[in-house]
Amino acid sequence: MDAQAKLDQVTEMVENAKSMPLSASVLVNKAEMLALLDELRAALPDELREAQWVIKDRDEVIDQGRKEGDKIIADAKVEASRLVSKTEVMQTATKEAERVMEEARENARRMRLEVEDYVDAKLANFEVVLHKTLGAVERGRDKLKGRHELEELRESLLPDEPPLP
Repeated sequence: MDAQAKLDQVTEMVENAKSMPLSASVLVNKAEMLALLDELRAALPDELREAQWVIKDRDEVIDQGRKEGDKIIADAKVEASRLVSKTEVMQTATKEAERVMEEARENARRMRLEVEDYVDAKLANFEVVLHKTLGAVERGRDKLKGRHELEELRESLLPDEPPLP
């Protein structure tokens, strides 16, 4: 199960928990909550590994784009040299070589921008997932903290009453 599903379970557990009278706090089964949080912690490395794969894919795509751009430029230079060797088409060859090289540069630039946009979108999506995960974990911890503070306050004010379940 992925991290988002575990966060949904934690949220559902807190939302469905029994409310404390006159308080925003709820009673949550400690063992169940800790078990869900442990599962969430175990699921997070998969999300992080996925982000590392996206970064690795980005680097590979950028390298591939560079190689293709270099090959296009090399091909253009070879073609330009061949055309220059023919004196009657020297001007045409020079213009064509410049056009091919400019086209290669433009293609390489366009490919680089597309790759960067793709990787940025993937990283932004992953960032949103991480922010949601962190928010859910913080809310869960805050609620657990509030429960412990309520129990301590109750014990100090009403020491003879049995503790809350």
